[in-house]
Amino acid sequence: MAHGDASAVANLYDRHARAVYSLALRMLADAAEAEDVVQDVFTQAWRQAGLYDPARAPVIGWLLVITRARTLDRLRARRSRIALAGVGPDPATVVDSSPRPDAQAIGLEQGTRVRAALASLSVAQREAIELAYYKGLSQSDIAERLQEPLGTIKTRIRSGLIRLRELLHGSLGEQTP
Repeated sequence: MAHGDASAVANLYDRHARAVYSLALRMLADAAEAEDVVQDVFTQAWRQAGLYDPARAPVIGWLLVITRARTLDRLRARRSRIALAGVGPDPATVVDSSPRPDAQAIGLEQGTRVRAALASLSVAQREAIELAYYKGLSQSDIAERLQEPLGTIKTRIRSGLIRLRELLHGSLGEQTP
């Protein structure tokens, strides 16, 4: 992919689009926005394939970091629009975000591995990571919410992510883009 091979991005998409979509959908609770995020993620991965470093993270980890960043951008933009308008979303335009049966079956094995890895973390690490990655909170917001020092939260998240990488690296069938 880093050398411009279009079939490589197609293979990457086929292998990881479901996991990218699942994370975006979980964070956004909007199927259309989650689909847009998937497109953004793979476009960015195509443009930045040369920056990927397999020593730092498995491919899925790299893609999910991009997914989280793109999703947080959308959440922040949504919050800004709501704050400016002073109202919530129009109930007539709310999309049913319940997962389709095929989407529920997709990524079941990877989801099981990730949930098992998360369950092996300490409660404090897991809570901080879930607030950061699933709720989109900044480390400062997490520290405030949990009434803990910012440094403590940073340490929990970092050590928890290192442990997750150890547990998951290679277990998700990674290949280099």
